[in-house]
Amino acid sequence: MSDPVIHPTAIISESAQLGSGVRIGPYSIVGPNVVLGDDVELVSHAVVEGNTVIGKGTRIFPFASVGHEPQDLKFHGEDSRLEIGERCTIRESVTINPGTQNGGMLTKIGNDCLIMANAHVAHDAILGNNVIMANYVGIAGHVHVGDNVIFGGTCVIHQFSRIGSHAFIGAQSMVDGDVIPYGMAIGNRAHLTGLNLVGLKRRGFEREAIHRLRAAYRQIFASEGTLRERVEDAAELFKNDFLVQDVVRFISEASDRPILLPRNGQVTE
Repeated sequence: MSDPVIHPTAIISESAQLGSGVRIGPYSIVGPNVVLGDDVELVSHAVVEGNTVIGKGTRIFPFASVGHEPQDLKFHGEDSRLEIGERCTIRESVTINPGTQNGGMLTKIGNDCLIMANAHVAHDAILGNNVIMANYVGIAGHVHVGDNVIFGGTCVIHQFSRIGSHAFIGAQSMVDGDVIPYGMAIGNRAHLTGLNLVGLKRRGFEREAIHRLRAAYRQIFASEGTLRERVEDAAELFKNDFLVQDVVRFISEASDRPILLPRNGQVTE
């Protein structure tokens, strides 16, 4: 156990909770309802406010604004929260807002996430573990992001959209719908371009499992029949395959946004 190390220029509320080994650099501000877990570091000039909990080992870089009230005209001071997981890296000028009454009162970021400079996570967004957001990525309100998703630089995600686990979003994309797990999307407006095969191989998925997923992808996004019929057929044909069933469940769940499809019905996988 080690006492927090606080630079004399930092302003820390007396009621803030600081874990063991916390380091707070010059000109940082920590509000009264903030909880900083063990070994959290505010490098300098970082501001953490609101009902915010930050997990062990997370680092926040200069000029990040974490926990200030949402950019939502419907927000009227409700006692909403922000939770950030362990071992996250939040780079310069990132903004992250808490939840709202209309969205569950919670914004949540999982463990081991990297949020690069000038990125934004809006109110009521839920991000999984191991998410990487490159510079200037904008996650709008109520967006749900699965585990191991990568966002290329300067892309934006429409409110209420879902991004499935292990998906890849190309740089400068405007995503206005749901991206299936293991999918890859790019463009303005974005379309599905195939499966994130590079990511799947890097994360150690077996070759046979990837082959089955590719076969299911071709079936689900073929031109014959309706999407619902093709999904039902894939669910039956690959009923013992976890990856395919993950995609089937994702498509079958109700959503406020449409499922992104390949452009002009072209299936390349």
